[in-house]
Amino acid sequence: MHTRLQDWLSQGSYFAFKDLNIFYRTVGLGPPLLIFHGYPYNGFDFEKIVPSLSQRFRVIIPDMPGMGFSDKPECHRYSFEEMADVYSRLIQELSLSDIHILAHDLGNSVAQELIARDREKANAFTIRSVVFLNGGLFSDVYRPRTIQILLSRSPAFIGKLLSNLMTRKMVLRATDEVFGKDTKPTPDLHDVFWDILNYKRGKSIAYLLGRLVFEKDRHQARWIRAMQETPIPLCFVNGPADPNSGLHMANRYKALIPKGALHLLSAHIGHWPQIEAPEETLGSFYSFHEKLSATTPLAIR
Repeated sequence: MHTRLQDWLSQGSYFAFKDLNIFYRTVGLGPPLLIFHGYPYNGFDFEKIVPSLSQRFRVIIPDMPGMGFSDKPECHRYSFEEMADVYSRLIQELSLSDIHILAHDLGNSVAQELIARDREKANAFTIRSVVFLNGGLFSDVYRPRTIQILLSRSPAFIGKLLSNLMTRKMVLRATDEVFGKDTKPTPDLHDVFWDILNYKRGKSIAYLLGRLVFEKDRHQARWIRAMQETPIPLCFVNGPADPNSGLHMANRYKALIPKGALHLLSAHIGHWPQIEAPEETLGSFYSFHEKLSATTPLAIR
């Protein structure tokens, strides 16, 4: 395993969720900031911005079931509902009463589920704010990659076969495609991505998690209504060069969630703002939070 990953793993802990062991890290002091990572990697995606965030927040970064350093059972039904339950359980485990959220990619959908539960008064905690990074907030304009379609739309036995047949070159090429043209991953980051995906044989279940790309369709009406009606301050920090969820997703957000804040990053930034433009991403995040603290002091306690 890559040494940076070993360091990350060594500084984390596990908690039990039903029959699964879920990995998480906490770092820093201050208001709790819960991070929701994306597919198919893990919380390490936020490595570049955690040092800064941890100077202002208590940063909490779990790995969702089936990804990263958490358990990855093959005979398991992965769902947004379960992932939201995992986060809720960790919040309870850490005795937190209120949280801020920073989400990316698939993590956006899990955050949307918690926003919907907040509207339904089903959460045992208060969500103070949510910042979304690039991801499929709205299914009607999301543009999945070919590999995602093959994994998620094929019969299960074909998806399983494809997952096992995927080579390092195929996986990393698909990842590179959604980065900006001038901000592609380094060979070192390629090694990290590949190690994360293969930890506990994660590549073999890629098709099970990939199916969530289209699973979100049935949740859209409830999630969008919750985002439109919630009093929780929302912000979308968007890398516009992302072919999956770039400028077109930002435009849909602006149309559907007009009261939500929107920060467009530099034109060449793609799907992974926290990796491609960490300082610019942090600038947008802090700008949003500074406005919160100026208007609603309780939001940052």
